[in-house]
Amino acid sequence: MKTRWVVLIAVATFSLTACGGGTVNTGSSSTTEATTNSEEVEVSSRQLTAGEEKYSSTCVGCHGPDAQGIEGVGKPLAGTTFINDKSTEDLVAFIKTGRGPSDPENTTGLQMPPSGGNPSLSDDDLTNIVAYLKSLG
Repeated sequence: MKTRWVVLIAVATFSLTACGGGTVNTGSSSTTEATTNSEEVEVSSRQLTAGEEKYSSTCVGCHGPDAQGIEGVGKPLAGTTFINDKSTEDLVAFIKTGRGPSDPENTTGLQMPPSGGNPSLSDDDLTNIVAYLKSLG
């Protein structure tokens, strides 16, 4: 599965570079567009469902069931520039690393643990969570 993502990302990067943008078709007949840094990538409904499930089991405690955040615990995510303006790769890397309480951009003073405190999350899981969050707005 990891190899499939690497190939898909490589093809998408090549296609976007060669064509100057556009839509990359993942071959799924049921897709949704997720926009990242002015590139459009189609995401399957299966990816969104998987992302929502992982979000609900890992992220919801701090960021809320609707990704609108929980005051003093976790920032809003749905429709934010933080989510919408960063690439999927940058967001996956951020989630994998987390954010410490001493980070200047941490406004809650609480630790965001690496992988949201769920070390069993794979890169595919994190990519699906990001796709789900991007689909929210």
